[in-house]
Parts: sequence; structure tokens; C-alpha cells
Amino acid sequence: MLTIAALYHFTRFPDPAALRGPLLQACLERGVKGSLLLAREGINGTIAGPRAGIDAVLAHIRALPGCAGLVWKESFAESMPFGRMKVKLKAEIVTMGQPDVDPLAAVGHYVSPADWNALIAAPDVAVIDTRNDYEVSLGTFRGAVDPGTRSFREFPAWWEANRERFHNKRIAMFCTGGIRCEKSTNYLLSQGVTDVFHLQGGILKYLEDMPAEQSLWDGECYVFDGRISVGHGLVPGQNSSCGGCRRPVTPEGRAHPDYEEGVCCAACVSEYSETDRARFRERHRQMLLAAERGTTHLGG
Repeated sequence: MLTIAALYHFTRFPDPAALRGPLLQACLERGVKGSLLLAREGINGTIAGPRAGIDAVLAHIRALPGCAGLVWKESFAESMPFGRMKVKLKAEIVTMGQPDVDPLAAVGHYVSPADWNALIAAPDVAVIDTRNDYEVSLGTFRGAVDPGTRSFREFPAWWEANRERFHNKRIAMFCTGGIRCEKSTNYLLSQGVTDVFHLQGGILKYLEDMPAEQSLWDGECYVFDGRISVGHGLVPGQNSSCGGCRRPVTPEGRAHPDYEEGVCCAACVSEYSETDRARFRERHRQMLLAAERGTTHLGG
């Protein structure tokens, strides 16, 4: 059984480039794979590996400047959900494209999973899903507003165009693990919205803590690893990833006549040329061959 740790932490890294090499080495030496982002504003990512390896890497991260208070969310998988380990340097650990947004200055009120249901059921509360459209397609909270954004960078423009819809409303926001809400609630505060709340620990913490029979969540939660989605109790779902566009594909989607494993799905069948699809077929063939040999194809 492998341990999966999803984490983020906002702090000030004066020189994130100096942290990259030692962090990557700590992961590689302990059989840990996944993706971590470093920026001047902190760290973000998901890693997977043996229990001892994850513990060692988390200890390494907690020893970084300002990271002693790091909080992470754990789940488990029978097989490795990542093909390799990447540590990347970025301008932002979650890209909003708003240089004045600073979660270290102020964020909305944190709401625990235990208190979330009562908040979002209140008639004066508008619930906003800050995730991308392909994530929302797999599941969301009942009654939540879907901005229909393709990337988090589009959220500020969406808010500006729709803010009058939420006049005299308290705003409750949520995302997968909480990081996007750190920025989106700070952004709304800067726009003069005073009653802003967000789900502490994100959807993942809610699905971990909230019994299914008491839940206001419908569907599954998209995750950025090989599991594709998880349900209550963070049990891996039944969804897969399109080999062409990488959008999630449900079991029903895999039965669609336009679906071809490793190549395309109904959502992207018209987005690629036959040359593209031929390339995807060859990549998929190589991945299957690698699986037969017991190795990992990096395109997977």
C-alpha cells in the first residue's frame, strides 16, 4: 500500500531555486514520485510513495523556511499513481495571474467540514466552485455555482462579470484541497466583499470526514494523479483520463462510440487531426508494451 500526500503551504521563499535540488534528491532517494511546485510564495503538490519515504520527504519540507506548520492530506493507493518525480519552479504555486493577491495577508473565514453543510444550506449564502470545468463535471456540492472556467486564471474576470448576481450574499467557496480558495477569498476581500468563507481542507477533507449519508456532495472529486477521481472516504473512483485531451472520462464516456482508449474521447474527437491521433495511438502502444515489461512509460 502506497501513501499519497496532497499538500500546499504559503510562505516566503527568497530563493526557491536553491531549494529545488535538495528537495528532488530527497524524493528520489526514498522512492517518492509525484509533482511539487516551488515559488516565492510557497510550495504545492502531491506525492506518493512508501510510508517511510513520504514521512522523510514531509520532514524535509517542514524544515524549509516558514514550513513548520505544513498541513497535508493523506490517502492510499494499491499502485503508484505517478510515473516520475518532478520539482518545478513557478511564478505562482497556483496560477491566478493577480500580482496583488497575497494569501499571507488575509483570507476568508475557514469553515470545517463539520460546519460546512449548515453554512451552504443558509438562504443568504451563495456557494461558488472555484475549480475548472472538467473538474466540476465529475462532481460538486448541491446548489453550487459553476463559473465554467477552463483555468483558475479566468476566475477574476468571471467574478467581475458576475458580481452583481451575489449582491447582499455571503460567499462560500471551495476547491479540491483549499489552495485556490486561499487566493480567491483574498481576491474577493480586495474587491470589497466582506463575508467570505471557504471549506477548510477542501473537498478532500470533506470527503474524508463527512459520512456519505450526511453529505451534500454529489459525484466524485477530480484529483491530479493516476487515480483521476476519489469518492467518500477518498476511495478511488471509476473514472479514467482521455489519452488525447487528458480530460476525465466516466464509465459512460468510455462506452461512447467516439471514445478510443489512449487516443480520444467524445469531448475532443474533433479537436485533433488524424496525424495527432496516430501519434497518440503509438504512444498508447508504447505504454502498453512498457506495462508488459513491468516498466513505466513517461508519457503515461
